[in-house]
Amino acid sequence: MFPKQVHRYLKDFFQETDCQVIEEGEQYLTVQLTIDMDKRIMNRPFYWKYIKSTNGVPSPSQLTLISDQNNLKDDVKGEVIHFGSYRLNQLFEVTKELGAYVQMFERLSIYDDPSILTPYLGVNYKVSYFSDKTKETLYSLGINLMTGKIIEDFHDIVTQIDLVSDVPQKAIPLQYIIKPVRAINRLDAVIQHTIQLDDHTWIEEAKKRWKRDQRVLEYFYQDTEEKPDCYEIEAKALEERYNAKVKMEIINGGLFYLK
Repeated sequence: MFPKQVHRYLKDFFQETDCQVIEEGEQYLTVQLTIDMDKRIMNRPFYWKYIKSTNGVPSPSQLTLISDQNNLKDDVKGEVIHFGSYRLNQLFEVTKELGAYVQMFERLSIYDDPSILTPYLGVNYKVSYFSDKTKETLYSLGINLMTGKIIEDFHDIVTQIDLVSDVPQKAIPLQYIIKPVRAINRLDAVIQHTIQLDDHTWIEEAKKRWKRDQRVLEYFYQDTEEKPDCYEIEAKALEERYNAKVKMEIINGGLFYLK
């Protein structure tokens, strides 16, 4: 990326993340970060913990980034940023994270009559079962934000629909009744219920293997009155290996306005 491309990317990035551009030159950019963006890129966890604990007034950082130091005409103090720099790579990662959530609209033909588009929240989940073996399952759920109806295999449905990122002409997107945050809670509950109904014999099988290996460990140290530190380390390693864990995480999702 050349300096002008870096500058363009920086400006687009901060505008898209609602950070105010305070001052701009051809070779630099000064922006007022939002609270969210400050937390993401400024590495001030203790400051934000202090603000939260004291109910203080937050003061997000201002950031000046210099995209072309060699041709800088003004006397500007700031952080030099270029392709390969830590800060630019950090912004790339944030872009990737934020890109996990989209807002899309079903495409309408210019020949269609005005059409109402109904909002759906779609979320893709990954459920992982951990012991000495690992099992991962993907779930895709959608929820109608007008009626609350939940749809399974939602990803397969939307991939068959022609979607665009801008509101089509003649489209009438409905304002959702169910807020996305509440909708996610409902979908989380569905996944948790699915986990509860799943076959969990793997947990008992892992416990049996754990007890088997524990007996082997005890056999090696049966003649030792006082167990050495290595015994405790090995016993802890067995616990970490066989102790069953379940992890539910959201991979990505978004709002979809469909006919």
